[in-house]
Amino acid sequence: MATMDLVVKRPADEPVGDLSVAIKRQRPNPKVPAGVKRTSSLESPIMLLSGHADAVLTCKFNPLGTVVASGSQDKHIFLWNVQGECDNFMMMKGHRNAITELHWTTDGETLITASPDMSVRAWDAVTGKQIKKMAEHSSFVNSCCPARRGPQLIVSGSDDGTAKLWDLRVKGSVKTFSEDYQVTAVAFADASDKVYTGGIDNTVRVWDLRKDETVMQLKGHTDTISGMSVSPDGAFLLTNGMDATLRCWDMRPYAPTNRCVKLFSGHQHNFEKNLLKCSWSPDGKMVSAGSSCRNVFIWDVASRRVLYKLPGHKGCVDEVSFHPKEPVVASCSHDKTLYLGEIAAK
Repeated sequence: MATMDLVVKRPADEPVGDLSVAIKRQRPNPKVPAGVKRTSSLESPIMLLSGHADAVLTCKFNPLGTVVASGSQDKHIFLWNVQGECDNFMMMKGHRNAITELHWTTDGETLITASPDMSVRAWDAVTGKQIKKMAEHSSFVNSCCPARRGPQLIVSGSDDGTAKLWDLRVKGSVKTFSEDYQVTAVAFADASDKVYTGGIDNTVRVWDLRKDETVMQLKGHTDTISGMSVSPDGAFLLTNGMDATLRCWDMRPYAPTNRCVKLFSGHQHNFEKNLLKCSWSPDGKMVSAGSSCRNVFIWDVASRRVLYKLPGHKGCVDEVSFHPKEPVVASCSHDKTLYLGEIAAK
């Protein structure tokens, strides 16, 4: 009968008396057949990354898939190697409150972070140094997103009821989009010509950067929009709502009037009202979402059925991200940990 090794990572600054890596031999797992086929280059099928001192709210792989970044309520950003023992090799400090969301820029050289300390910050991913602080919001910053192409633009969404557009080459924000309610999720259209926002009024708004106005409103969610993500081909927008639905919207020109083309369910939101994220697989065939039931959820886009409901975390799962090149997912949780786990190869 096969056994699974769970590799547990501890931070490098932990007292020398503790081993930096502890391999815990699990009891024989009847669900894992002997000679199980590995699908990734991870050292073990499941890697547990621990070191944060508080809830881990966001995590993303860099474009090459060699590093995973995590942002926590402990105000720190950690960078972890994906290969080998998944060492935590860098910590970025500067925010005065939790890290609510982080993203890599397309070139993988810069990290963008948002925080309730009312700032958005840009970090050099090589040196770990802060390279820009954007602090014009007057309340918590819930979300941020860099443009995929074109100039180095960033959009941020805040409890002050605004979404702001930033250019890393320019001091201060370049545009402000005002709404009546708190903005809890933002994203850039694939062509970088539009910005998507969602908030506590349950509505997705599409802002045209040339006209500086709302050109579309998408209604369907019945509770706050907690996260959003644009598909790899830019044709669809995925939104996670506190109504415990994940919705896929057709954002192509001349799409049908009802742009909500798919609805995924199974995951949960609870009284904690956490801003649970959502994401796409690199091929656009799977989607994922955080869930308050402590499970990692992954759906097949075509059939809308749940492909994976993965246990392991001991707290609310805040985000599930796909590896850009391998069948691997990263999940982060209120239990202060991250998991890297391989899934079946397509």
